[in-house]
Amino acid sequence: MAAEMPLPELTEAELRRFGRHLILPEFGLEGQRRLKAGSVLLIGAGGLGCPTALYLAAAGVGRIGLVDADVVEETNLQRQIAHGHSTLGRAKTESAAARMRDLNPDVVIERHDVFLSVDNALDLIARYDVVIDGTDNFPTRYLVNDACTKLGKPNVFGGVLRFDGQLSVFDARRGPCYRCLFPEPPPVELAPNCSEAGVLGVLPGVIGALQATEAVKLLSGIGTPMIGRMLVYDGLDLSFSTVELAKAPNCPCCSKPSSEIVLRTEQMVCAAPPVGQTLSPAELRARLEADDTMLILDVRNPDEWLGGTIPGALRIAKPEIEQAVQSVLRDGGKAEGGVLGTLPRDRDIIVYCQSGMRSSAAIRSLVSAGYDPAHLFNLERGFSAWRKEAEQ
Repeated sequence: MAAEMPLPELTEAELRRFGRHLILPEFGLEGQRRLKAGSVLLIGAGGLGCPTALYLAAAGVGRIGLVDADVVEETNLQRQIAHGHSTLGRAKTESAAARMRDLNPDVVIERHDVFLSVDNALDLIARYDVVIDGTDNFPTRYLVNDACTKLGKPNVFGGVLRFDGQLSVFDARRGPCYRCLFPEPPPVELAPNCSEAGVLGVLPGVIGALQATEAVKLLSGIGTPMIGRMLVYDGLDLSFSTVELAKAPNCPCCSKPSSEIVLRTEQMVCAAPPVGQTLSPAELRARLEADDTMLILDVRNPDEWLGGTIPGALRIAKPEIEQAVQSVLRDGGKAEGGVLGTLPRDRDIIVYCQSGMRSSAAIRSLVSAGYDPAHLFNLERGFSAWRKEAEQ
């Protein structure tokens, strides 16, 4: 860690800026110098990443890396406080970096305008002392965990959904890793994300600030990190509880020697086998150019539609489809009107959501209502992949 190397001196401006830190007996000058020498990789510049990034910059962490390939959208502004209307359409790393430099012009910010992947995870994570997981999807969480375990890096984990939050520090050298708790990802049906289930806007601020606190503790050497413990926060009751975590002796990740840990992209599986067919963004574009008679169905939530849709798509949120299907099943017949009445049974329907998971579930619902799976197609990797290809 950077703390084992000669510590940098503080400038006169830094001595003034961090005066409230320096008078803390437990922290003092040495703690501040350790922060200046330290580095943090923040994966995700969204709801959790925004408050974390701002507090780390303000605290005086010397070098901060930002990993995110998304751009700022209006729906982000309810919770992603490093961004604003003036940065709509700009890269999230660019927007966050500008705000961080305004708080602390001396911080070194390294932008990585990519999504974390099997191909880049080890290279990126190896460059930093502490990793903060500010992501909102299970495949990336497992990738962060496995890469940190392989490299021996502490992983400051945070999670939020609806009104609840969780926080822990996973460090396989001193305690359990994420896979000790959850060896494999849950089925899609049991793992809703914030786009589908919602999140109270202030909740990521609470958990993100706590993630920043843990990173500061790890870099400065003060306090007791949340290794082997998980903090659970209930925003409705405003209550905190702590759960003790144990290292799993047969963990599929941290029970192995680091040389045997192989990174892979976890696939979120459905509790039921997938039905219908798949279509890539390139294949969909080809069909659009050929003036195909297919119907494109966007099953995302209304707030997601504000960030853009595929031209000509019919927009019906997944919960509406499921409610209509349940009504049909209760009546024991086919729908003649309402939501399902707008969906033809004799034409191909290309269904998409943000990443391809909710659309797969929507297709299963339609099949249960009597739709022919041969006419149903799931857009691979959803609107995210469609938009990414359009920008290339």
